[in-house]
Formats: sequence, structure tokens, C-alpha cells
Amino acid sequence: MCALLVTPARQDQDHELRVRTLSVPEYQSFLSRTPAASFLQHPSWARVKDLWRSEMVGWHCPGGEIEGAGLVLYRQFPGTRKYFAYLPEGPVADWSDPRIDRWLDPLMRHLRAAGAFAVRIGPSPAYRRWDAATAKAGTGTGRQISDVLATEVDPVGAALADRLRTRGWKRCGGEDDGDAQPRHVFRVPLAGRTLDELWSGLNQEWRRNVRKADKAGVETVLGTSADLPEFYRLLRITEERDGFRLGRSLAYYEQQYRVLNEEQPGRMRLYLGVHRGEILAAHTMISTGSRVWYQTGASADHRREVRPSNALQWRMMRDAHALGAYEYDMRGVPSTLDPDERSFGLLRWKLGTGGQVVETLGEWEIPMDGVANTALYKAFQAYLARR
Repeated sequence: MCALLVTPARQDQDHELRVRTLSVPEYQSFLSRTPAASFLQHPSWARVKDLWRSEMVGWHCPGGEIEGAGLVLYRQFPGTRKYFAYLPEGPVADWSDPRIDRWLDPLMRHLRAAGAFAVRIGPSPAYRRWDAATAKAGTGTGRQISDVLATEVDPVGAALADRLRTRGWKRCGGEDDGDAQPRHVFRVPLAGRTLDELWSGLNQEWRRNVRKADKAGVETVLGTSADLPEFYRLLRITEERDGFRLGRSLAYYEQQYRVLNEEQPGRMRLYLGVHRGEILAAHTMISTGSRVWYQTGASADHRREVRPSNALQWRMMRDAHALGAYEYDMRGVPSTLDPDERSFGLLRWKLGTGGQVVETLGEWEIPMDGVANTALYKAFQAYLARR
């Protein structure tokens, strides 16, 4: 068998891989064998991002077996027939394979033929990790997570970063933070741990707040699509209070909830923290295969002392554990370790779960060869900056 992605490559064969468009059944069959794939690489995400043209592609050997795959989103540059090609947290690959030209080259040829002037990918390996104790000990005025010696450096991620750089790919975003997807995320390991061990992993403040919510009578329940308007109302309150804007509409979350759950019932869940009949907090969770993500959280400004968000997160961690997930991904955290920075509060809250700050490899971009494509790529970057 010839192999490149997901299955280990054999050394005695070096056949060129080919990229072709996959049907939805072909693509889903491949993903069923790769349970660690991001939800952003599932077919349903193309329906969430319906303003982008989409294509599912696969790498195959001469024998025809699909060895890797990716969901490509195409964004047309205004006034042209050219596209920016984006594979969010993809393609689904065994990134430890050192022979990346065997699949990068055919991918670029396929995307060029589809009209792409530039490509962005999101390789899955982690780059560095900091456990909660290390990150907390490194806090200080003006400090960044990159100033602290990592608990662990992933050799696959480090090697892949070098390979991409030598081929002209550039890491997106600034030095410390990502672009479309967060570069720094927070993950709570679940594999091999009991619920008692997860509980013990919470710091004293978290355990106290979960108990406080229970004593106050906070209920954690699963909501339905009918509760999304209330979730969105609380989200707008949260954005105003915490000083951020996600830029999403209620219709966006309604569509996301509908299409993800049409693909797989229960893929996206809405959790509600209810106290005295009132919804005080609402959080969303997405699960695929062996992975679970806490996506978006919202809470009211009043009755915060009953700690509904802590209660919801503890319920969601337990549910992720019951689903057999190997980790609970709490998504993005800021790179700052400065307690005086407003955004540090989010990191401090997540550190209390006892998980890890993970610097992913991030997203990488490259324009297609040619002066015209390079010029169009620069114009596209300027266009995005003005939006």
C-alpha cells in the first residue's frame, strides 16, 4: 500500500500522490477513520461558511486508496475570478511525515487549477505546552507566554515549522497570537483520568465555586435551538462587559446549530445555567470523534455570585469525559501573562481547571508562484485589513 497521510508511509514506494475532488460520502468515510479531525474540517462547516465556495479534496495513491483529505474554502477576490483558498485546521494529515512535498506540491497544483492565488493551511500539531503551574508562575508585568520556558516542546510541530518556512510559507498573525483561528488554546487532558482525578485537578477556587453553584441551586441543563436567542442576548452582554466582539449574528449561531446537528445529532450542544427559573449562563460545546471543544460562553451581569459558568464547565467536562474524548479543548486564550491586562482574566479563569496552555503550530500562508498572484495576495491582505 502507498501511504502518506494518516497511515505511516512505506519506505519502499515513492509513487507520486494525486489530489482530486471527493464526494461527501468519500470524505466522510475518510473522516470516520480519523477521529482526531477538527470540526472545522467536517463537511458541515462548509454549510456554516456558506458565503465561501467549498470543495473536499483527497490525496490518493495509484491504487486509489484515499490517504489524506481536506475541506477547502474558497473566498473570491472582488472583481476577479481568483480565490483565496483556506483549509481551517486542516488538511487532515500525518504531519510527522518528513516528505511533505509529496502532498504539498499536488495540493498547490490542484488549488492553482481551481483559481487560487494564495493558500492558507492550519496544520494540527502542537508547538509548545505550558502546564497550569508553569504558566501561573510566569505571570508578571509585560510578560508573555513566550517569555516562559515551555513544559514541553513538540518535536513534530517544531520540525514541521522549519519545513514550511524553508518552502516559503509564512506564519499568520503576529509573533504571539494567531489570525482566523486562535494560536494559543487551553486544553484539559481527559484520557486515562477518572472524574475524581479531574475534580482534584481543579484548583481550590474552582472547586469552591462549583460547590457554591450547587448549594445555590444552579441547574445545568441542555438547551435547544429555541434557547439560542437567549444565548445570543447573554453573549452580547458578555462582549460588552469583557471588551470583545465576535462579530457574529444570531442567524449565524442558528445556522451553525442546525447544520452541525443535521450532520450528527448532538454534535453541537447548548448548555444552560439556570437559577430560580432564569438562564444566567449559556455555553456551546462541539464534539467530533475523540475530540470535544468548548466553543463560546456567555453570562449575565447579575447574580454572578452563584457561579453558573463554573457549574456549566464542570458539567461539560464530565460530559466530554463520558463521550470518550481524550481532551477538553477550551479554545483560545490570550498570549499575555500580565495580570493588569484586561484579557488576562480569561486565561486566569481557564488556568483554574488545571489544564495546559498549548501553542499550536498556527496557520500558514503562501501566494501562488507569479508576479500577478503575489500582487493579488498583497491586495487581498490590504482588503481584509480594511474590513
